[in-house]
Amino acid sequence: MDTRRKFDVIAVGELNVDLILNGIHGFPEIGKEILANEMTLTLGSSTAIFAANTAALGAKVAFLGKTGNDLFGQFVKEALHEKKVDTSLLITSEVSKTGATVVMNYNEDRANVTHMGAMATLSIADIKPEVLAQARHIHFSSCFLQPGIKDSLGEFFAMAKENGCTTSLDSQWDPEERWDLDLPKILPYVDIFMPNLQELLLLTNTSTIQQALEVLRPMANTIIIKDGSRGAVLAQSDGVIKRKKAFLNINVKDAIGAGDSFNAGFISRFIQAEPLEKCVEFGNLMGAVNTTSAGGTGAFRSKDHIIQIASDHFGVKIRI
Repeated sequence: MDTRRKFDVIAVGELNVDLILNGIHGFPEIGKEILANEMTLTLGSSTAIFAANTAALGAKVAFLGKTGNDLFGQFVKEALHEKKVDTSLLITSEVSKTGATVVMNYNEDRANVTHMGAMATLSIADIKPEVLAQARHIHFSSCFLQPGIKDSLGEFFAMAKENGCTTSLDSQWDPEERWDLDLPKILPYVDIFMPNLQELLLLTNTSTIQQALEVLRPMANTIIIKDGSRGAVLAQSDGVIKRKKAFLNINVKDAIGAGDSFNAGFISRFIQAEPLEKCVEFGNLMGAVNTTSAGGTGAFRSKDHIIQIASDHFGVKIRI
């Protein structure tokens, strides 16, 4: 472990609040109104969920992102601080509002409406090499919600590698469905590429995992493919491909943030130099733990709480 680094992980990405609606009576229609039984205002964004849950698993985590100078921005900062995430690297915009997502939750699926706000303006000019050099690992999420930096990601990850960091990327969904990420420029500098299956196929314009891996193999290092209740696939640079089974929760509260919690579990073990297969297994477990509470961070209240859920719900004894 490199004790000279201030942080184990710097999470770089989008920041917003989530307004989550559960128990919705049907589907929205233009000109009509429907009801939701439950509403929760919580820390949102895939990257923030990753950061909070990685911190809950014992890592020293900082967040680099942009918010507005508004109530939602203050809410986000306080929520991250509460989750033991260092907020000293946050950038406050005086002209853009903090992003917000309305989440209409339907069991294991959902429909989202997002206002990007300040997170759309984060650029490579906001990120200094000396900042990245404070971390052992750099994680980036949600490229398509951050158009200000998306086309500079190759430069960003090269900067991270030049400063001795390991790196990971979860591209997330493209709301415009263009899937125009310059993978040949980006992936050589990414140690762990972490899309879900649907994103992987759309990014590579293929229809099977094998076809997608054939496209990515010349440019990628390790690829982790999240596949929901079917677990995850580990594809290594030497061509070895292994599938690890999911831990199944028969009483899913919701699946919001399950993929981000998988990322948190995986990276929390990766930075401890655990074997990649063990990292995937722990990622699968943390994704399942996530589904036992509402919202992306609800199940990650403390180490003891996570340990208890793993034991009670999935029969797994873990140490954090």
